[in-house]
Amino acid sequence: MSSGIQLNLALILFLPWFAILGTLYWLVPRTPRPAARKTLDVVALLAAVLAFVASVHWAYRHADPAYGSMWKQVLATAVGYAVFLAVLAVAFFLRRAWLRRH
Repeated sequence: MSSGIQLNLALILFLPWFAILGTLYWLVPRTPRPAARKTLDVVALLAAVLAFVASVHWAYRHADPAYGSMWKQVLATAVGYAVFLAVLAVAFFLRRAWLRRH
């Protein structure tokens, strides 16, 4: 397997699940949907994906090779998924607080 695919394997495998989570984040709640909310949602989803990619690359490079080559993928995937969910969770609660004020 090429190193580029190996490094981005977690993203390739998680894309369908991230599409589902991103769609749910985008659609819930359905109203109100002003332009500011759409902008916030796009920024949040982009931040979640970029944070995922950055954390996967970081974890892959810093995983201890003494545990085997597969450990790099396992650690990178676990860290990346946690970071993706954390960014979306923070964005969700910030958006909810913002919607309550407006």
